Amino acid sequence: MLQNKPVGFTSIAKVEADRVTIRGKDLCSELIGKTSFTWYFLFLITGKEPSPNLVALADASLVAIAEHGFVPSVQAARMTYAAAPDAIQGAVAAGLLGCGSVILGASETAGHLLREVIDRSASKPCSYDEAASEILQALRASKSPVPGFGHPIHRNEDPRATQLLHTAAELGAAGEHVQALDALARNMEASFGRFLPMNVSAAIPAVLLDAGFPLAALRGVPLVARTGSLVAHLLEEGRSPLGFRMAASADAMVEYVEAGPGLQGK
Repeated sequence: MLQNKPVGFTSIAKVEADRVTIRGKDLCSELIGKTSFTWYFLFLITGKEPSPNLVALADASLVAIAEHGFVPSVQAARMTYAAAPDAIQGAVAAGLLGCGSVILGASETAGHLLREVIDRSASKPCSYDEAASEILQALRASKSPVPGFGHPIHRNEDPRATQLLHTAAELGAAGEHVQALDALARNMEASFGRFLPMNVSAAIPAVLLDAGFPLAALRGVPLVARTGSLVAHLLEEGRSPLGFRMAASADAMVEYVEAGPGLQGK
């Protein structure tokens, strides 16, 4: 009898008849009932037992980004659930699909920006302030947004960002990424031409990267956090429907116009 031969490998999990092994640990005897989900999430990602500081800051970040009112992800999820109440998984997925560089997933983009400040400072060499100023001026010249800065509601200060940075300072966990973020904030108005407050998507990568979280997995933080919030919104949608009302409100705000000569073919 022919048997399939392995064509690759995984270091995450192995499932057998009498046990499940996760990253070298027995799921039932070593993990269930003995760890928090945040600890387990970090363990799954890194393959290492996370430090207390990383667990605390990941936990704080997940709480900070999970819920922020009727943002696009929530609206998409609730309207999808209104149309397909038999498929809560589809509604959750609809809410997460828009996680990108502008909304919800900006922490990943902001993390790369912080790394750019640190790397430029080391390569020139120059101070973080000089590196931040150069980068901000280049973004302004190219008419590009500054990831992690600006917010339509929190125009002066994003209290979530402030609290996350305060938490990192209390833990003694603030390092080079927080310093890079501070340099960007100090040089924002002079270099970019206008004041933009740092938002939560700038604070999350700053505190997590300093604690050892992998840059490539940063977008997973808002995805995991928002999933929990979406489930809550969908439970509420089932009890107090708003999805069709939101759709009707959106339709009422749109005016139909005949395509003029300038719009044809577009």
